[in-house]
Amino acid sequence: MSTMVNDPRLVSDDSTGTFFQRLRRRMSYADIGQLPVLIGLVLIWVIFQVANDKFLSPVNLTNLILQSVAMGIASVGVTLVLLLGEIDLSVGAVSGVAASVMAVENVKNGVSGPVAILMALAAGLLIGLLHGFWITKLRVPAFVVTLAGLLSWQGVQLQVLGTTGTVNLRDQSITGLTTTFFSDIWGWLIAIVFVVLYAAGSFWERQQRLTAGLSVVSVNALLGRIVAVAAGVLIATAVFSADRGLPLAVVIFVSIIVIMNTITRRTRFGRYIYAVGGNQEAARRASINVDGIRIAVFALCSLIAAMAGVMAGARLLAVNQSSGASDFLLNTIAAAVIGGTSLFGGRGTVWGALLGALVIGSISNGMDLLGLPSPVKFMITGGVLLAAVTLDAIVRRRQVATGK
Repeated sequence: MSTMVNDPRLVSDDSTGTFFQRLRRRMSYADIGQLPVLIGLVLIWVIFQVANDKFLSPVNLTNLILQSVAMGIASVGVTLVLLLGEIDLSVGAVSGVAASVMAVENVKNGVSGPVAILMALAAGLLIGLLHGFWITKLRVPAFVVTLAGLLSWQGVQLQVLGTTGTVNLRDQSITGLTTTFFSDIWGWLIAIVFVVLYAAGSFWERQQRLTAGLSVVSVNALLGRIVAVAAGVLIATAVFSADRGLPLAVVIFVSIIVIMNTITRRTRFGRYIYAVGGNQEAARRASINVDGIRIAVFALCSLIAAMAGVMAGARLLAVNQSSGASDFLLNTIAAAVIGGTSLFGGRGTVWGALLGALVIGSISNGMDLLGLPSPVKFMITGGVLLAAVTLDAIVRRRQVATGK
């Protein structure tokens, strides 16, 4: 065992050479990760801070995160579908239906907040199962099924809300999801526990890969990654502490990402998602239940969209006919793609949804601070999305050309 652990052939060469040499090497292997997104996010923050010195204030950054939570959660589900090489156009409508079910059951029918939330999540899950069944068993393209869902579920949402149009939420168990902030002590404790678990999980995963004879990054590279994550978490905690404290909504958002990342990266089900997205026919020949994987992913996507609808309603303290509408769907897809998930399937990470949501949220928040009109916001967001998709296409062509 010790020979295997110390075998230099199993250690990736990501840590050798200068930074630019490593970056060029990773680009040649179509593996640049979230680096362009991080660079882009930093540039966006610098530009808006120069234009308005309130942008990077703790109050505004906290508001920015809270504004991005619902979209970011929904983009996690979209990421799972994109990993299959599919698309789900019903995410916004499903979130609106789920939020409407929660609001009507809680306010009009007197159902307790927690039970109303569970009913909303159940509605999302059932919708996703229906989509998955229709796509896999009836062989109707996902684009058509979810486009029909986009139209149909909007009608269902209007029917559920009825003539009132708007339902105000007052139940603390619902509104508290976005209005609860942890004290400084609890915030720092949660941050430290997260860093410790991340470090332990990273070393455990490295050891597992070594045991299986797979290549791994060097210990120095892994330590550098852990230090970078720890710095980001602690800085974010300091920012939250300077305002109202660590928001419960952020804890929920990150928890969903951690759970989905664990599922996709450390379970057989997750490996099957990448396999199906990479080459569906090869996955079928490898005895993978392709239809089962696709149904499960679409169900998860709608379930997560329902959670996003619950969080959106909790933040706005109301659910109405426009919940989940407007640019919500487009922003969730844009966040997933900007975060590095390939439109061609088989490549991307759930963590990219967080970065993509921060990019979209930062653009929207910064534009609002500067008082710029909506057309400018849409044009800039579209330009960022086009740049991300273009980069994905270039990387894919390089991947095909090199056979990697």
